[in-house]
Amino acid sequence: MSSFPYKRIVVVGATSSGKSTLAEKLARCLGANYIELDALNWEPNWQAAPLDVFRGRVEKATQAEKWVVAGNYHVVRDLIWPKAEAVIWLDYPFLKVFWQLTHRTFRRWWTKELLWGTNRESLWNHFKLWSPDSLFHWLFKTYWRRKREYPLLFSQPELQHLKLIRFQHPSETDEWLNAL
Repeated sequence: MSSFPYKRIVVVGATSSGKSTLAEKLARCLGANYIELDALNWEPNWQAAPLDVFRGRVEKATQAEKWVVAGNYHVVRDLIWPKAEAVIWLDYPFLKVFWQLTHRTFRRWWTKELLWGTNRESLWNHFKLWSPDSLFHWLFKTYWRRKREYPLLFSQPELQHLKLIRFQHPSETDEWLNAL
């Protein structure tokens, strides 16, 4: 693993692109802490943690020497990205991400998977595409915005220290991870 020189990595991408899955695998490979921003943010009953609590949790988690963060939360980007050495952008096609979100939502609902404490997927909430509680709504709202914003963010002078690793299909990501 000595060929991969980065010790503090952020994995970003659209909802359901596989950020958490990749970040967890990469953290295991690197012997680094895995930090899932959703786990630090979501309280019981899908209540977001107060901003100061969330930021405090992120600040504490990123004090470790080696970590891999999964997530896009702009409200903590200023705490994470300056400390990071690399950003992995899962820039997958919309239909691929849409299919992954559909599959994941049904799987989590069917298995009643426990998420971040006491939370479970609600199929009805996700099918209400007009509702901000729907991850499908969130995907439609943020997918193209992120495709525009990330290149602008990565070009900012204060982020030039970051090594950008961009994958445009899951097969590229898998091939890269398997080669580590």
